[in-house]
Amino acid sequence: AACVLPSQKPKSELVRTSLRLLTSSAYRLQSECRKALPAEPGPAPDMQLVTQQVIQCAYDIAKAAKQLVTITTKENNN
Repeated sequence: AACVLPSQKPKSELVRTSLRLLTSSAYRLQSECRKALPAEPGPAPDMQLVTQQVIQCAYDIAKAAKQLVTITTKENNN
């Protein structure tokens, strides 16, 4: 049996945390992309801000995906 130190989270909790980050970042990405393509006439979106938000969402998605790959790779190697 694997020894879990008190400072370490159980793998299932790490998976849930990664999945929550992945899901929330995907929703945010969708929302930011919608802002970039306004369907109705009105003030133009601040494209610099929208671009920064899209980049941050994409980074968070990549981070969550990397966490999931790391966790599942470790589980498969044990």
